[in-house]
Amino acid sequence: QLVESGGASVQPGDSLRLSCAASGLTLGSSAVSWFRQVPGKEREMVSCISESSDITYYAESVKGRFTISRDNGRTTVSLQMNSLKPEDTAVYFCASERLALSCWLYRAAEYGNWGQGTTVTVSS
Repeated sequence: QLVESGGASVQPGDSLRLSCAASGLTLGSSAVSWFRQVPGKEREMVSCISESSDITYYAESVKGRFTISRDNGRTTVSLQMNSLKPEDTAVYFCASERLALSCWLYRAAEYGNWGQGTTVTVSS
């Protein structure tokens, strides 16, 4: 099971760092992705890091503002979010899929392991 943390209510332009930790499984054996969801819309993938950490993916809407990373112990995957905008407001989820070593899965339905989500609200 994955556990997200770090969500908060912030103002536009602020930064937040989300973390994803694993309980009962390791984050080091597969790619890990961050999705976000707003009410009435499907979950969209915003970022991904491969199992070896040498490949990363960012959605166009967050490119240049968000950075995904994996700690050396391979127990936590973080999403550093800078220059936050009101349109970044969403529930953020981390996800993994056992046999997915790289960022080749883009649809939420393809992931089997999910956290409970952490809420990010960006508002003035």
